[in-house]
Amino acid sequence: MSSIAATGPKRFYTSVAVAAQGDSHGVLLDGRAAKTPNGASLQAPTGALAQLLAEEWEAQGATIAFAAMPLTRLAFTSIDRTPGERGSVAADVARHVRHDLLCHVAEGPARLIALQEEAWAPWRAWAQSSLGVDLSPVSGLLSAGQSPEAVHAAAALAAMENDFALTGLAAAAALLGSGVLAFALRRGAADADTVFEASRVEEAFQETVWGVDAEAAARARMLRLEAQRLEAWFRAL
Repeated sequence: MSSIAATGPKRFYTSVAVAAQGDSHGVLLDGRAAKTPNGASLQAPTGALAQLLAEEWEAQGATIAFAAMPLTRLAFTSIDRTPGERGSVAADVARHVRHDLLCHVAEGPARLIALQEEAWAPWRAWAQSSLGVDLSPVSGLLSAGQSPEAVHAAAALAAMENDFALTGLAAAAALLGSGVLAFALRRGAADADTVFEASRVEEAFQETVWGVDAEAAARARMLRLEAQRLEAWFRAL
């Protein structure tokens, strides 16, 4: 993701609009194109995504708070960074498949193992049938990772995506610890809550054993919201 300051300049515009610009849809501030940090026009491949970006700009108060504009920041990355780093971004998605959370089954207790397999085995099967990515579960902390064939297949699938979808995939894989769950969210095979719950089976189990920690619960809510924003991003694409 691009490094964007938490707060920006004072709000310098009154109106926000979306306008078709060739094959893209731009965000206009007082009739002028909004800009990325590198000075490119802020454009999205679909009107629906441009509208989501425009809503973030419209919601700003007297000072522009980029921390409160997660989709805009994702768009900045899609425009300024991803086009020149597509290979490394696709490789990052594949890295999260090589060491996919869905394959790292706990050594115990038996109840946790059962919960993980209930949540994860269907997604490993989905990866094989829908992505052509064959994954093998492992137990223990140390693992050589998944096969080169699985990693290569994941990288190739990621590389087929446009810059905006690829950026979202990388963000989702990092958030969930799983390239497979990121692809599932991207392809609409599951919603944000489903993939988020699959990504935190062990945390949920520990809560049943030790109780819910307020700080951890707050962090979980924040991460769930990030997953929901990524779902909105993918749906708009």
